[in-house]
Amino acid sequence: MGKVSGSLRQRVLDWLADNVPESRIKHILGVEEMAIALAQLHQENVEKAAQAGLMHDLAKYFKPRRLLEMAKSEGLSLDPVDEINPHLLHADISAIVAREEFGITDPDILEAIANHTLGKPGMSALSCIVFVADSLELGRGDTPELEQLRQVSREDLGQAVWMTCDYSFRYLLETRRLIHPRTVLTRNWFLHQSTRSTLSKTDFIPPSSLSA
Repeated sequence: MGKVSGSLRQRVLDWLADNVPESRIKHILGVEEMAIALAQLHQENVEKAAQAGLMHDLAKYFKPRRLLEMAKSEGLSLDPVDEINPHLLHADISAIVAREEFGITDPDILEAIANHTLGKPGMSALSCIVFVADSLELGRGDTPELEQLRQVSREDLGQAVWMTCDYSFRYLLETRRLIHPRTVLTRNWFLHQSTRSTLSKTDFIPPSSLSA
């Protein structure tokens, strides 16, 4: 890619080869590629996007007990859904691995890694980029719905976040899986921001008129 320093990128790739299946590495490289493209389009830091994309799934295949132990050791706040499904912690733990294994200290990169699965209300543009890239990279498929979401991501990151949440929710509901409250908060925050930005002053009805 040429966006992550050669030595660091090779170290990460070597580590991934020992800890992650080849199929997941293909996904990771897809996320890295899409994160770079979106960062360029939205005039965000391309190197940070590349690093976050490359390292977003470092802890993807850690055992549940290890994820929970690392989360508790780090002092992370755990929701009951995390306790039931520790796999949801892999994003937060991947940020810890990026810091401890590869010396990443930039808070923007670490937050983008940590937020890539559940999101976060008010998260940065860089976090939005990695969040949507994780769901929309080309290896995920080429359905009309995915293509539409990719187009939205190129135009409006905030809208892409809540629409990607809705896309994920449909799958979770159909398969009767738990939905983490943080993702609901993320979806609602970005939907509200997108809706508010489209409202004009004429759409506002003064409270006094409601009682007239």
